Amino acid sequence: MDVRFDNFIDLLKSLIRHPSVVGAEHPFFRVLQRELEERGANVTWYEGVLVAQGSYPHQTLFSAHIDRHGLICTGPNEFQYAAFVSGNRSDLLGNSVSEELMKKVVGRFSNTPVYAYDPWSGAYRGAGKINNSYICEYRNNLIFELAGMDHLVAGTPLGFNDKLMIEDGLLRGQLDNVLTAAVLVHLFELGFKGTAFFTAQEEAGKSWRYLLEWFRRFGVSTDRLIVVDTSPYPDIDTVKHQQVVLRHKDVNAIFDENMTSQLRQICSDNGILYSFKDEYIEAQNRRAVKNGGIITSLGSTELGRIILASKGMVNGSTVQIPTSGYHTMSETTTLDACQTFIRLLLNISEKHK
Repeated sequence: MDVRFDNFIDLLKSLIRHPSVVGAEHPFFRVLQRELEERGANVTWYEGVLVAQGSYPHQTLFSAHIDRHGLICTGPNEFQYAAFVSGNRSDLLGNSVSEELMKKVVGRFSNTPVYAYDPWSGAYRGAGKINNSYICEYRNNLIFELAGMDHLVAGTPLGFNDKLMIEDGLLRGQLDNVLTAAVLVHLFELGFKGTAFFTAQEEAGKSWRYLLEWFRRFGVSTDRLIVVDTSPYPDIDTVKHQQVVLRHKDVNAIFDENMTSQLRQICSDNGILYSFKDEYIEAQNRRAVKNGGIITSLGSTELGRIILASKGMVNGSTVQIPTSGYHTMSETTTLDACQTFIRLLLNISEKHK
């Protein structure tokens, strides 16, 4: 099966250069619209979700979130983590970010170059670099200090200046979640006839609302929604043990069992190495209990949230690309996993004809 992988890589290189900071995704939606329409898709915008459809829109339903981490200007020469601001994560509402999470983020982007853009048009507003970040004791929030960005006004988003790196069979960059969004765009070049949803603000826990609103708007019920994303693992050696990642469930809901079984069968029939993320986490937790370690949550996904909130009106399963270096500028996966992922989604769409 020819997946025109060189074309996919060219697309990904282009998309990763366009900013899509949490809460300021509008310019990236513009870019996606152009790329999708060039590939023959019919594109419609709704609040928080862009919908691309082929000639058989109900055949297969895929969804990917398109927001990436970045910063937002919140005052004169003051910058905060966009996902925390977009998600209203502050002590003012009793929904503060945990100190543990802030400590993880605080040193993650030291010396990272950033560039500012207009949140509506995408127009360039200047470039700078992160000099320092710290936790403000008065607001219990994460503050970034930047060089060369004191001209910006509150509300201006700043993306991390990124480009795709390819070396030794590996892909590196800020992959979550431009990687699987690029796959869905590429599917239309390969003849995909179904529907692809591109959602905003997943990193702030809001994307499921936009997606569910679309289904309710048209009174559509389904058990065949397939959400695609990256899936974090501790190191690249663990990543290489599987080509794709499936799930039975997350902390919110059990995914559609028939769809999950179909995905497992397609993987088995095509010799695809797969694993179940929830089984992996549960095995890790059993070892942690035995050794006195820390228990890990099953995680909260876009699909689990929409299943729970819709009371089963919208259901389905998930397919993910395994990565290491989650939520960093060097998130890494294998070229083999990317090619396999594209082939798997094509196989799924063929099965649903």
